[in-house]
Amino acid sequence: MIFLYSFLTAFVFNFYEISEIPYSSLENAFSENNAQEIVKLGKDKILLNILGIEGAYSHSQATLVLKDFFTKKPGSTFKFIFKGKETTEGSFSIGTYTSKSESFRITIQFKKINNEFKIESLTIEKS
Repeated sequence: MIFLYSFLTAFVFNFYEISEIPYSSLENAFSENNAQEIVKLGKDKILLNILGIEGAYSHSQATLVLKDFFTKKPGSTFKFIFKGKETTEGSFSIGTYTSKSESFRITIQFKKINNEFKIESLTIEKS
């Protein structure tokens, strides 16, 4: 009986990849102003709303838009202040990004696609 239970457990874990939202990767990427690392965690098209300017962008376009923001507002720290519950549909989180003289609220909406959480939208607004 124990063998059967162990076998079934191993079988299930082999075929179902357990995926979590990459919070630590995102924290590092924001702290390092690494737009490319942030965007690579997103869907094929990412909805960006940066200081009221909104658009749906491909990865290359989104990288340029985020790089522009980081150039104008270079940051030093980023920390998640809220992590929503992960569901079969997705999740969302809120973080604080601090540049030299300003703080910004970052809201990220995740969508679960093929057992992997991808950034669907990212909003940056002044705190």
